[in-house]
Amino acid sequence: MEENEQNKKGISKKVIAIIVAAVLIVGGSAAAFVLITSSPKAEYFKAEKNTVEFLGEKVEERYQPEFDWAESTRENPTENTVELSAKYNGPPTGGMGMSPGQVINNSTLTMTSQFNPDENRLATDLQVNFAGVEMKDIKLFMGGDNAFLQLPFLEEVLTIQDSELSRLLQEADPAFKGAEIDFEALFKQVDGLLSEEDKEYLTDEYLMMIYNELPDDAFKSENETVTVQDESVDAEKITFSLSEEQFKEMIQTVLEKAKDDDRLKEIVEKQIRNQFGIFTSGSLPAEMENEVSSAMKDYEKSIDEALNELADFQIPDGLSSVIWVKDNLIVKRDFSIGMAPKDEEVSTLSITGDQLLNDSEQNLAYEFSGDASSATIDINLSNQDNNLEDSITIAGEEFELSYNGESTLEDGTREFERTFSFSAPEPNGSGSLNWSGEATYKNDQKSADHTFTVELPDLPQDIVSLNIKNDAKTIKEVEQPDDSNVKNLGDMSAQELQRYFQTEVAGKFQQWLMETMGVPGGGSMNSF
Repeated sequence: MEENEQNKKGISKKVIAIIVAAVLIVGGSAAAFVLITSSPKAEYFKAEKNTVEFLGEKVEERYQPEFDWAESTRENPTENTVELSAKYNGPPTGGMGMSPGQVINNSTLTMTSQFNPDENRLATDLQVNFAGVEMKDIKLFMGGDNAFLQLPFLEEVLTIQDSELSRLLQEADPAFKGAEIDFEALFKQVDGLLSEEDKEYLTDEYLMMIYNELPDDAFKSENETVTVQDESVDAEKITFSLSEEQFKEMIQTVLEKAKDDDRLKEIVEKQIRNQFGIFTSGSLPAEMENEVSSAMKDYEKSIDEALNELADFQIPDGLSSVIWVKDNLIVKRDFSIGMAPKDEEVSTLSITGDQLLNDSEQNLAYEFSGDASSATIDINLSNQDNNLEDSITIAGEEFELSYNGESTLEDGTREFERTFSFSAPEPNGSGSLNWSGEATYKNDQKSADHTFTVELPDLPQDIVSLNIKNDAKTIKEVEQPDDSNVKNLGDMSAQELQRYFQTEVAGKFQQWLMETMGVPGGGSMNSF
């Protein structure tokens, strides 16, 4: 049984490798470059590219203030304050002590953060009000290779360098042997998964190669009148088809290049390492290094297995992709491919659908079907003078997910009502998440109020609501930590650090907590 499970796992990896190559062939290169020729092959990929870009532009137009603010935060130092609170409207409870409503309705959590993307500096200030009990001045600052922590029960500010934290972790736990923490790696995560250099390399070395390798006679063009969402449309029909032999040759070309491509392996490994946060730019602990090594071996093994079994892999009908194009945009699509390892039943994936796209409305309807299952997605987006009405529904045989939203934008203020719903057979049932509020964007400032409620069959909609208030603004620079009384944890050994926290820190925290909660004389933990 274990052996069969391993075989299935291996097959899955090989199939994934082939599907990845197929995706690159069919659609990946479409969004990578502009083609200036007018052959059916060029027109096919230009239509793909134009459609993706058109939809992206319409999304950006719909939420222009939000995109502008996001761009500003990437370019300027910003202060962002988020206040979380909740409201309980349920029935009161009897008995002694505070009721859920008294606790929930009188509690808030506020976090203010300052971030400078150019200097990799971050400062945060946390304040908690729990049923009237306030806890303030919990501050963290990170900049370069230093971190500072200010706690309300300590007179001194704690500080440590990333290199010293690495040493202490290695002393305290053998599992961290070889680990090198890099605080700046935390900021680099903001840049996204792929660097511009990596994107350019993949475009030049793979997407352009795939485009050039595709035979021109695999594309045919003709005019045809088709029905698109009950409308008759005169369109250009472009058929892209590869035989089983042609498709395998293309996959083999991609996989053979990937197998010996050290730069691609570096990119893949970098994405794996990105999962480990503060270790990204340094050496990982031995256990994590083993995970990376194992993942890279699986990656290379999957390519080898796919190449070895490609000759006997079944793609009986090859690949077929037909698009209908009107005004340089795709209005209808019909894609299908059937694949299976040797001596297994062929599994067929098909994607059919149509879409009407213009400046004010984007309506898409698609069906994805496999051997014994199918799912549909319907998207209807409307933008009439900054009044948005949206509906998105994803439905399978036994489930449905939907989104419905309305919003208005006037003088930089967006007011909105949004509902996310799901339905499925019991015991999962159905329910919805309701999100309402408003957000104002003016020059270098942003303010927003959000309210979330959950509605379930046995739970009234307004029994509990979560409120989020957000104020943000651009600033000149991040506030620096108070370094007048600093205790450097890096000067200690792991044992000294342990004693420091067990004696001084723990004792002062206990006394502060008791005083904060109003226990006479400070009390002790045992007095509870």
